[in-house]
Amino acid sequence: MYQDKTLVCRDCGQEFVFTAGEQEFYAEKGFQNEPTRCRDCRQAHKQSRNSGSATREMHSAICAQCGAETQVPFVPRNDRPIYCSECFASMRGGR
Repeated sequence: MYQDKTLVCRDCGQEFVFTAGEQEFYAEKGFQNEPTRCRDCRQAHKQSRNSGSATREMHSAICAQCGAETQVPFVPRNDRPIYCSECFASMRGGR
């Protein structure tokens, strides 16, 4: 049913094979799009995303529920409440 396809990596421009087995896996998972990066570029892209989160800038805020000081990975705005991890988790668990 599936046949190997040769695709071109959007990052390095090299051709790579999208195997019949990979196509079947994508179909089972419900993925609609073919891969756009070769295996090496896909791994490098994933690694760059993961290493970027370790250096994320944190901002201080006060929890709207318990009043504790907390750190959040975004700039707090006055029009939305900020919750510490514990209060946020308790609110989500109550749904």
